[in-house]
Amino acid sequence: MRTIEWRNRTVVTIDQTKLPNEEVFITLKNCNEMAEAIKTMKIRGAPLLGAAAGFALALTAVNSNAASKEKLLKELETAAETIRRTRPTAVNLFWALDRILDKAKRFSGNREALTCFIVKEAQKIADEDAASNRAIGKYGAKLIEDGDTVLTHCNAGALATVEYGTALGVIRAAWEQGKQIKVFADETRPLLQGARLTVYELMKEGIPVTLITDNMVGYVMHRKMVNKVAVGADRIVRDAVINKIGTFTVAVLAKEHKVPFYVAAPTSTFDLTRTSKEVIIEERKAEEVTHVGSKLITVEGVDVLNPAFDITPLKYVTAIISEKGIIPARSLSKYKANR
Repeated sequence: MRTIEWRNRTVVTIDQTKLPNEEVFITLKNCNEMAEAIKTMKIRGAPLLGAAAGFALALTAVNSNAASKEKLLKELETAAETIRRTRPTAVNLFWALDRILDKAKRFSGNREALTCFIVKEAQKIADEDAASNRAIGKYGAKLIEDGDTVLTHCNAGALATVEYGTALGVIRAAWEQGKQIKVFADETRPLLQGARLTVYELMKEGIPVTLITDNMVGYVMHRKMVNKVAVGADRIVRDAVINKIGTFTVAVLAKEHKVPFYVAAPTSTFDLTRTSKEVIIEERKAEEVTHVGSKLITVEGVDVLNPAFDITPLKYVTAIISEKGIIPARSLSKYKANR
């Protein structure tokens, strides 16, 4: 089943804040509801954010009362700006908005035809992501050997995408090929996407998984309990991978222990015109750190730093697995993604 779907002029998706305790599906009827779902992490994961952004414009188009194509285009620009303000780091969101807006501006049909085109283009983005994830899994599975134990950080599975997953797609594909593998999932503070979402996905698939806290990664590598690392990405720039906070720590430990560190992501996550210095790192609210659920776990009023992402220089990355193949990290600067 897909994580997000267009149904009867609405968008249906799973509320990821309720997992793993409840599987709750929500129906989003307009752009503002989509923006709120993204901001509150009901929808998260870079590839999924791309699809969600596309569907936000589709919702805007089908709900518009604009009398002309020109007025509809203005409404789409306003909607796109609303979505852009939700999450500043994951590039797929911006990529999807720009893709649809650019094509909409060049569209030669009338207002009604433009609405149909936008809906189809949003669905196309979702379909392409599902296909990309399958291809990533196919290529990445070649790097996984029978008997491997793979460590993954955060959640880069079906829940972070339209379908199948990126880093977990690699693991899933290897498992489907009959390779007897195991997974270590770190909990991924502060929102526990590893503990809540990755473990949930792997256990549903019957893939053996062991949960560890974030600060156990060095221990399991030192004890040679892990021999591969696979993570996703929220943005890949010329000199680095930007991914969930804690990724850099895992990458440094992997290099120290000579454990291959793979990043799985579609080319829609590539932003090769920029360097890491040009990327805005999202800062999230203090309560995500000071509380677990509604429970305060520290001293009230303490100062908090809560960046959602960190920056992993390419020297710590072995290779990037995309839907077009495996790219050695040292060759990324020569690679031109077809965006």
